[in-house]
Formats: sequence, C-alpha cells, structure tokens
Amino acid sequence: MIDFLSSWHAEIFDPDRIPQILAAWLVCVVVGMITGPMLGNVHAFVWIAADKVFGGFGDRLDRKGRARGDLMFRGFLLAAFALLLALVAGKAYEAFVPVDLYWGIWPILFLATLMSAGSVFFSLLRLYFAMEQDDVKPGAYLAISRSARQDLTKSDEFGITRAAIGLSAKAFDKGLIAPALWYVIGGFPFALIYAVLGALSWRFGKSGYHSGFASVVMALERLMGFIPSLFAALLLNLAAFITPTAKIGKSLASWLGHKGRAPYEEGGMPLSALAWALNITLGGPSQDISGSAIKASWTGPDGASAKVDHGHLRRALYIQVVAHLLFIASFLGAYVWAGILGA
Repeated sequence: MIDFLSSWHAEIFDPDRIPQILAAWLVCVVVGMITGPMLGNVHAFVWIAADKVFGGFGDRLDRKGRARGDLMFRGFLLAAFALLLALVAGKAYEAFVPVDLYWGIWPILFLATLMSAGSVFFSLLRLYFAMEQDDVKPGAYLAISRSARQDLTKSDEFGITRAAIGLSAKAFDKGLIAPALWYVIGGFPFALIYAVLGALSWRFGKSGYHSGFASVVMALERLMGFIPSLFAALLLNLAAFITPTAKIGKSLASWLGHKGRAPYEEGGMPLSALAWALNITLGGPSQDISGSAIKASWTGPDGASAKVDHGHLRRALYIQVVAHLLFIASFLGAYVWAGILGA
C-alpha cells in the first residue's frame, strides 16, 4: 500500500520543488513590500511583461464591429503564439539555466517572476492608511485601479475598497496558488504557461464580458486554474477560522448553492469565500480602464452590505496574511508527507 501511495504521489508532483516555491514566495513578499508595485501594477513580472508585449497588438486585433467568430479566431492566433513563446522559453530555461549555480538561486528568482504577493500587501496597506487618515487621493488607489483593470476615478470609497479586496482574492488565487501548484506538477514550463494564460485573461478577458477575443485564452486558463482556485478558496475559508469577527459559518456556506457566488471569470470561489467570510458584498458593475462596461454580478450573502470601509479592508488584510501562512504550512506539510512516503 505504501509503495502504491508513493508511486501515485510521485506521478502528481515533484516535492523537491517545494523549497524553491517557498523561497520564491519569500523573495516575492520582501521585494514587493520594499519596492511596491512595478510600473503601478501589483501583478507578477511575467504578467506585466505579457501586457507590454501583447497588449497593444491584441487591442489592434480586438476591433469593435467585427463578427464574434472572427474575433475568436484572432484571439486564438494570439493565444497560440503567446503559448508557443512560453513553451519555448520554459524549455530554454530547463536546457540552459543551471539549477545549482550560485546555491540554486536561479530557479527561485525565475519562479518569483511568476508570483505576486508583497506588492499586493503594499498597495492594500497604502489604501488602508490613506482611508484611516481620511486622505484618499488617486495615488492611494492607482495601483489597485491598474491591477484590477477598473476605472476608479468616479468611484466612492466603498467602490474603491471593494475593488481592493476583490483584487487581493484574485491575486492570491492566480498570482500565487496557481503558479505554485503548476510548478510542483510540471516545473517552470508549466508554471510559465499558466502565468501567460493568466496574464492574457486578465488583459483581455474583462471578467468574462469581452467581445469574444478572449474566449480561447479564458477557456484554457479556466482549465488550468479551476483546481488551484478551489485550493485558494479553501485556504481563505480556513483563514477565516482564526480571524476576529469573521463569519466562519457563512464562509463555509459560500461553497453551497449558486446565489451570491461569483462566476469563475469574475473571481470564482476565492472571491466568494472572502466576501462571505467578511459578510460583505463584493463585485458589482464597473467600468474597465479601456472604457468597456463590466456588468459583473454582486457577490456575498443575503443582506450583506456593499458599503465596504477600511475596517473591512483591515480584516481582509488579516485573512490574506493568515491564508499566506496556511499556504506555507500546507506546502511544508506536503514536503514532509512526501519524505514519509519516500522513506
């Protein structure tokens, strides 16, 4: 039985990559907290690079007035080209980057470019302190606006706070949990492919309210990101157990039924878990920074208020910190378990 479990375990993931994941997380947190968002964007370096490389080109392909089928085909071509580049880059990494050079730091640094953590905390704390001092100026939420791809210039503080908390849930899911899991499963090539899919979905997907141009890339991202999103939601649920004033029962109830839960394209289970744990309403209609109307659904339990203030933001930050610690604990536990099976 132990031999069967050991072989099954080895087929799913390589536990030797777990220390690299935890070290990359630490680098991402420390650097992000020191430097803040890169180019005013809290997302991973690879997301920002993909935006610079493919963003303008994709905007030219995604022209209004064209048939949805034509736009889907154009989006497919862009996705295929981007994923091919990601695959080539991932294989080049495996072929030419020495794993043990300079104490094995290169895999850690490369993996850190696929993650987002410290810059998210930096931006949320900047907004929190500005709200606490009643001095919310555009600079306090500019990075949140760019990263969430929402035009917040005409939003009140409630709308800005909802966007910030929603961004934290999505970044935890797609900027940390998903690349970490895919790195364990398939190494840097798999993690890079997911990161590129995540970046393109974020750039062109508009929370599912797109013209059809992002249909292919969002379908592929959902295929790779669905299981990680459930794991991210579970960690947020567990974090609610040790968060003061969090609604533990409602947090668990976010898994049941469909009313008040966010569709996958709008944040999915991680966003729902956070909204229900805080007993608030997140999401709702907004405007993309490109000017498109995003008719996102409201997420949260019945009777929850959408008037989200800095007190809710503080508790959301607390949940995020605990969820990150649970992320570390879960991967350390998997590493120990792998050692037991391999003994």
